Amino acid sequence: MIDMKHPYKTREGGATVTVFVPYDCNNRCPFCINKEEYADMTGFSLEEILKSIRRMDAITPRCDFVFTGGEPFADLSSLQTMLDAVPATHRVFINTTLPVSPHQSEEDILSFATRNQNKITCINVSRHMQHYVVESNDSLLARLPVPFRVNCILYRNYPKEGLVPYLERFLKVPGASIQFRFDYTATTPENLYDQAGDTIFQDLKSVARYSGLDGCRMRCGFHFDYKGMELTYHKTLPYSTIVETDPSDGVTYDILYDILIKQTGALHSDWTGVPLDVAAYEKVVFEPDDLHWIEKV
Repeated sequence: MIDMKHPYKTREGGATVTVFVPYDCNNRCPFCINKEEYADMTGFSLEEILKSIRRMDAITPRCDFVFTGGEPFADLSSLQTMLDAVPATHRVFINTTLPVSPHQSEEDILSFATRNQNKITCINVSRHMQHYVVESNDSLLARLPVPFRVNCILYRNYPKEGLVPYLERFLKVPGASIQFRFDYTATTPENLYDQAGDTIFQDLKSVARYSGLDGCRMRCGFHFDYKGMELTYHKTLPYSTIVETDPSDGVTYDILYDILIKQTGALHSDWTGVPLDVAAYEKVVFEPDDLHWIEKV
């Protein structure tokens, strides 16, 4: 682990704050890098997470919050407590499988989403081509009172022949869009924007209309249209800090894209285990968001 030594810079509004909920899921997805963190829940603390949420709100009152895990919807009471700590100035995203069980019905999920429909910006629902979890019915998606997006990781040798059936499946769900995700542990600065050598890009281009590319230093999105349904192929680097010297003032900055609130409430400035220097972040320099359209077709 390398501690950052430079002053911080981030985009206008602040780096995205990802909150790891302090409770686990029952899934065993092979690409999940968080599972080991939930094997020992010693020190996990809802109260410490709430303190860190409030600290981040005080520093950047318009940053985005993302709740992930684990499984945010596995404990609706704790999730509600965390959402209540996020003021209305922030956009809120929730990564989930929308788990339904004998202890939690579809109606429980819908009631929760309805109570928080003015707070939740989007629910990102994991639905993979290869089944790793017990999924709730697709009809639940169309009943959600908030915007939603289907997230699908195309992991290793995914079944290419299942691509069109998968697209047709969600074409039947009103309001659905799909974000396909590259295994980000394999992403490098050299292949981030690659098209010719990227088999996923080529597979998608063979079945859907390519409509353009947006991106920044850290991540990019290849956009497609499938019979009127929006598709995005998302790639991101496995870290979220860029070290760069500003030519206008000669100062070298750690440019932050993501801040993490861990299950213990600890604040990290990167996915690689780097602690956030909170006092230094209080003096963060802002720059315009560098996400922009690179190509439109």
